[in-house]
Amino acid sequence: MKRSLLCALLLVVTAVPAGAANLVKTYSYFSIGGSTLEDIEKQLSKHGPQVKSTGSRHPGATQMAFTTRISYAKQAGSCRIADAAVTVKVKVILPEWRRPRKADPDVKLFWDTLAADIKRHEERHVEIAKNHARALEDALKATYPQKDCGAAKAKAAEITAAILARHDRAQVQFDRVESVNFESRILRLMRYRVQRIESGQLPPPA
Repeated sequence: MKRSLLCALLLVVTAVPAGAANLVKTYSYFSIGGSTLEDIEKQLSKHGPQVKSTGSRHPGATQMAFTTRISYAKQAGSCRIADAAVTVKVKVILPEWRRPRKADPDVKLFWDTLAADIKRHEERHVEIAKNHARALEDALKATYPQKDCGAAKAKAAEITAAILARHDRAQVQFDRVESVNFESRILRLMRYRVQRIESGQLPPPA
């Protein structure tokens, strides 16, 4: 396994301000070819989604757009958040390999393992966002009444900024841990997949 390929497989999530208790998720796929690991590496570098935060292409990505709807209730001498609903729309972008008939079985095995890990990685990014979005929604609903609706809106903005900053740190930390453990994780997953194939729990790579 080439080191350059391993380094290239660090996946990036694009962060957009907001949070979400309601999740709207779609998938998008890009095709790659190649019959060797070197070919696949070149294809991922050429056709993978381009992430604005890095300016480079990656084997997979998750695009997120968050919206928050807040309603306020004005009372004599105060204003409070009556309700808050947070929605996140995510688009998960994944690679799809056009398998050559003559591709080596070891390459097929590696791809099956890698593709599953890429999807798991991106789904975890989605889960992190959803968890923080739920926390944001709960925090907004739990705020105390403010002296007026302007102050209530300012408080909502303060809470939102704090939780979104926490969300961004969690996403970065997740990527950092995943990149450090990538090689050992893929090798472990490949061994596990081979064991399942040998025991008949999984079909051999097609």
